[in-house]
Amino acid sequence: MTTAASAQHAAELLESSEQYKKLKRQHAEYERRLNELSERRFPSSEEQFEEARLKKLKLNLKDQMANMVEEYAARAQ
Repeated sequence: MTTAASAQHAAELLESSEQYKKLKRQHAEYERRLNELSERRFPSSEEQFEEARLKKLKLNLKDQMANMVEEYAARAQ
């Protein structure tokens, strides 16, 4: 699947799937918080732990969204 086709399928899912929308919003929220944490010059131990945890959660969401796009593309053929 090409990047353009994948982007198109993702856009279609964003319009049609509440689950995909929910994952996308949560991913954006994690990204926002990670940006906040990265701006700290001397993060506390708790903030460093939170950053590592959020990175893992964000990656998991990205994987879930990619799987949804692949499944959607397979059904669209």
